[in-house]
Amino acid sequence: MSKIEATAFPQVRRSNYRFVVLTLIFIVYAVNYADRTNIGAVLPFIIDEFHINNFEAGAIASMFFLGYALSQIPAGFFIAKKGIRGAVALSVFGFSFFTWLMGTATSVLGLKWIRLALGLSEGPCPVGLASTINNWFPAKEKATATGVFIAATMFAPIIVPPLAVWIAVSWGWRWVFFSFAIPGMAIAVAWYLLVKTKPAESRFVSQSELDIIHADSGSDRAKPRQNLIMHPKFALLDRLIRVKKLAPIATAKGLFKSKNIIGDFLAYFMMVSVLYGLLTWIPLYLVQEKGFNFVNMSFVATMPCIGGLIGAISGGFISDKLLGRRRKPTMMFTAVSTVIMMLVMLNISGSTLAICAGLFMVGLCLNIGWPAFTAYGMAVADSKTYPIAASIINSGGNMGGFVSPMVAGYLLDKTGSFDAVFTWFGICAAIGLVLICLLDEPQ
Repeated sequence: MSKIEATAFPQVRRSNYRFVVLTLIFIVYAVNYADRTNIGAVLPFIIDEFHINNFEAGAIASMFFLGYALSQIPAGFFIAKKGIRGAVALSVFGFSFFTWLMGTATSVLGLKWIRLALGLSEGPCPVGLASTINNWFPAKEKATATGVFIAATMFAPIIVPPLAVWIAVSWGWRWVFFSFAIPGMAIAVAWYLLVKTKPAESRFVSQSELDIIHADSGSDRAKPRQNLIMHPKFALLDRLIRVKKLAPIATAKGLFKSKNIIGDFLAYFMMVSVLYGLLTWIPLYLVQEKGFNFVNMSFVATMPCIGGLIGAISGGFISDKLLGRRRKPTMMFTAVSTVIMMLVMLNISGSTLAICAGLFMVGLCLNIGWPAFTAYGMAVADSKTYPIAASIINSGGNMGGFVSPMVAGYLLDKTGSFDAVFTWFGICAAIGLVLICLLDEPQ
């Protein structure tokens, strides 16, 4: 090509910066989850130091989720009005600070109050990250990106138990919180410098990438979106999952009146009750009921998270690519398979291999549908109201995280057995399935 031709037809710079943003989302949420779930690994040490029962121990873990749930909806309104950039950076810095304070607590009451503050400061983070995905990715990539986002919730707990136990055994449980607080400080700065609220505001995003991101955007928000890939092979499935043409909800009032948003809120409450109940109590289950020592427990306790990491990433891909952007099928699979796995856990043998396999499958089944709970709201709300929709759905989930560890602790105190705990989790998943079935699948 001549110089004249090259000048007449200049090369268009292509970028894929949205995947850099997705990498940062993964790192931020992994740190977020490490700071909230490290309590499970150190609960046996805290119980021993403060001489408390299982209900009190569960309450320490649960206070985080009360603060987390309370901050979700205000965070959604704030992010919808002010944007993502500063809100996420401030949230990351805040929860890192309160993680540090956990190591300074000298009483059970102090631990509860700091866990509450940790939850309040973490609240804006998932709403901001989910809203970032909604802003930065086209419809055909949203569930896959959400799967990577959710996978961070399973990646962090793979590392947390062995690392936290090693630190606690070597230097004391307080140093777990001191050590975990440090990475968030640097990541808060990185987020603020590298991620804008909208891709059009970023100097790292080319016009060609903007065209990809906005390829599915409609100019009229009142028109129903054509999100699903309509094909005869999905005809029977579409009847089963109640596919309907729905106009995206453009007002906050509409979200609070939507049976689909409220239904997702309640279903997420039930499924998160299972997830956070397990993450809180599996370490103690392995030590008290299955006879593992602390070191062996720390590795076996990662099995649900390894399964969950695979499940979250594959679940998002299945929803986007194999099911034509349908969200309900993977949500329903997660609920059904979780009920089955709770029955398995009630009858599992005491061998290490069986326990590892059982916990791996629990994590895998729980997380295949996990990205869809978040991605579902992206199709029901429009781009401006989605931060509020995400906050409503997340607040439901995290109220489940508040209730479930305490219920599980109460059942342990009353029965002395984890059979009652796994039965409770199975009931939650069964109720979640009923609620999922009542949702409409937006076309």
